[in-house]
This record gives sequence, C-alpha cells and structure tokens, in this order.
Amino acid sequence: MPDPTPRAPDRAVPDAAPLNWVDRRAPPRWRPFLRLSRLDRPIGTWLLLIPCWWGLALGLLAEGRGPSLADLWFATAFALGAALMRGAGCTWNDLADRDIDAAVARTRDRPLPSGQVTPRAALLWMAAQAAAAGLVLLTLPPLAIAVALAGLAPAALYPFAKRVTWWPQAVLGVAFNWGALVGYAAAAGRLDAPAWLLWGAGLAWTLFYDTIYAHQDREDDALVGVRSTARLFGDTTPRWLRRFLLAAVALMGAAVLAAGTGGSPLALALALGAPWALGWHLAGQLARFRPEDGPLLLRLFRSNRDAGLLALLFLGLGALAA
Repeated sequence: MPDPTPRAPDRAVPDAAPLNWVDRRAPPRWRPFLRLSRLDRPIGTWLLLIPCWWGLALGLLAEGRGPSLADLWFATAFALGAALMRGAGCTWNDLADRDIDAAVARTRDRPLPSGQVTPRAALLWMAAQAAAAGLVLLTLPPLAIAVALAGLAPAALYPFAKRVTWWPQAVLGVAFNWGALVGYAAAAGRLDAPAWLLWGAGLAWTLFYDTIYAHQDREDDALVGVRSTARLFGDTTPRWLRRFLLAAVALMGAAVLAAGTGGSPLALALALGAPWALGWHLAGQLARFRPEDGPLLLRLFRSNRDAGLLALLFLGLGALAA
C-alpha cells in the first residue's frame, strides 16, 4: 500500500461536490488518494453502476421472473465493483493524463498534476483497487465474469482516445455501459439481442451526457490539442444531443420489446416506461443546455444519475411484475 503522505498542500478539486465526505471527514493523509478515485465526486460511480442494474433488471424481464437472493447479491456486487473499478479507472486515467491535466484549469489541482500523489504511489493504489474488484467479480456467474473481463480493454484504451479521435465520448460509452452486458448475463445466463440493444442505448446516453460535460473544457482542450465531441460539434451540439436522445430512447425501447414480449403484458407495459422516462429527463436537460454556462453544464451532467434511476425504476417494476 502506498505511503499516503501528500507531497503538496491538501487541496480540494474545483468540480467536486460541495461538502463531500472526503473533504469533511476523511483523514487528511488519505484525501489525495480518495480524490484520485473520485470518491469526492460520486456521479461517475453512479453512471458506471446504473447500466449494470439496467442489465440485471432486463435480464430478469427476459427470463420472466422476479429477483432471487442471488440477484440481490449481484446488485450489491455491482455497486461494490463499480466503486472500486471506477476508482481504479480514474487512477489509470489520471496517470495517463497528468501532463494534460496540468494544463487545464479545471483539472490542474487533481492529486497527480498538483504533486499530492506520486506516479508510483498512484500505480500501487490502482492495483489495490483492481485487486479488490477482482475478488468481488469472482462471486458472479462464469459468463458474467468473462463478459466483465472483456470490458477491461475499452476501459484501458479510453484515456488515449482523446489524442487520436474526435469521439472519445464514444469510447467512454463503450466502456461505461459494458456493465449492461454483465448485468444481463448474470440474470439471464446468456447474451442475446436485448442485452446488446440496451448497451447501445447506454452508449447513446453517454454520448449525450459526456458531450455536455466536455463543453466545460472546450477552450482549454483546444489549447492543449485534446479532442472531444464538444469541440467537434461546436454550435451544432443541440442537434447532436437531440439525435443521441432519440437513439437512447429507441434502443432502450427495442431492448424492452425484445426481452419482454413473451412474458406478462403488465410487465412489458411497466418496463416500456423506462425509455419514456429517460427521454423525458434528457429532453429537459436539452431544453436547459447553455454551452457557455459552466456551472449549469456540471449540474446537467450530474442530473443524469436521476435520469438513469428513473429508467431503472420502470425496468425494475417490469421485472417484479414478470
């Protein structure tokens, strides 16, 4: 375990949630490592976890059954795994991006570019989190384990995507929504069309919310040569956000229909509320979108936890009624 002694004065990250528990309650010597894992900013963990729960609920709908005790453990394991793997992934991302982060106003106070954590200590911290996540992973069914391991590749590639493509948000979407496949495999014991359609819906959703998020850094990204959909779309961003919204709704609706047409009509009707709830929330975000308003962009991005949980509510009700 790395020596948690910071090399620079303790400082909070500007876009962390105000009054978060890391800044208020964590031991000062551990705060840089907890910030490295983004535990002061839990929205990313939610956005990684919610597709896992979507997949689990959709798999139950496809099987025509309600949750068992094993499924409840899977839901818990996904929560633990999402927190650990998000921490490991963010540590890896910050190791790869530490020079870029030092040149961007919003990220220059992160633990690595500010010198609060050394690269060697960050590597050890990443390994510890990944090892703990691996122990949780071993409690899942074999197919779910295999699917989860396959998802490590896009997660590892994401930090480098912004250097070679204008679509790094798509690479993030591939990685962040892989949990939909894992959750479905855990519940249904297979991977078929509903799982892949749900994964596609999550990908479109990520393109929506992370394009909004990337607009905070457009000017700095242009100066340091980092690519993003925010820079690519520019003034046409609202048009692209509308396309991503429609794709997310259509693909989630197709996933529910593919999974639930052989089961209870009530279960299908309830589950079909999920794409409409997601679309309603995203439409509200689009109506409020102002690319020059940084604080608003951050609020819109964070509100996607509620968008995802609304969709989960209807998928869960459909599974319970199956």
